[in-house]
Amino acid sequence: MTLIDGKALADKMAIALKDKVDALKAKGVTPGLVVVLVGENPASQVYVRNKERRALTAGFKSEIIRLSEETSEKDLLALIDQLNQDSQWHGILVQLPLPAHISEEKVLLAIDPEKDVDGFHPTNMGLLWSGSPVMMPSTPAGIMVMLDEYGVDIAGKTALVIGRSNIVGKPMAQMLLDRHATVTIAHSRTKNLAEVAKQADILVVAIGMGNFVTADFVKPGAVVIDVGMNRDENGKLIGDVKFDEVEPIASLITPVPGGVGPMTITMLMEQTYETAKRTLGK
Repeated sequence: MTLIDGKALADKMAIALKDKVDALKAKGVTPGLVVVLVGENPASQVYVRNKERRALTAGFKSEIIRLSEETSEKDLLALIDQLNQDSQWHGILVQLPLPAHISEEKVLLAIDPEKDVDGFHPTNMGLLWSGSPVMMPSTPAGIMVMLDEYGVDIAGKTALVIGRSNIVGKPMAQMLLDRHATVTIAHSRTKNLAEVAKQADILVVAIGMGNFVTADFVKPGAVVIDVGMNRDENGKLIGDVKFDEVEPIASLITPVPGGVGPMTITMLMEQTYETAKRTLGK
């Protein structure tokens, strides 16, 4: 068994990104990432701080716009329109979840697809599904980089993605499909899920339930990617995979924390850089 060290890979990529950003700045372009945070969600506050720290370390121009919980949908949409027009920002990120009175769908639609570094705009989702991706959701994009870094041969392998969200499950399946894996998407209502999972050479778990995947789900020698971020009864961070049980069976496995998480923010920064670089050709 080999541990996939997402933190070490993210740190390595951060050093390379800093060099790329310096070269871009020498050509007169500074990548700009603006994050809009509505309300006081504690987890969102942490994510946003981490994103800003990474952006500043890479040499980006970075700003967090904090809005109160009471901000109207109309005002938020007007702000996004303003940021779309502002050429100093190459990436616009509205931190989810949003307060209940604001439509996430309307907000995601309002972001210019060329600045949608989260990859959630329907235009970018459509490009991904048609095999011509431009902006990709960061978590699955980061997982693909990890698989490559650790020499996982994806072509011809059987892959199972447990979870069907637009953020991880669906785009993950498409990215694996693009690399010639035979892909199945499963979820909480899949019958005989453990049996289905046991066929997979590559198992990606994003079901949002702590310690859900046990040894019974895993084929010996499988590559196991745990996207889960849950708290146990003692407040300890755990994944969707019961690590102690699965680790001895898997050939490669991601820990929680320190696996997929650090790569998500790294890919966000990479996409902001790529977007900024594209402006040189315009």
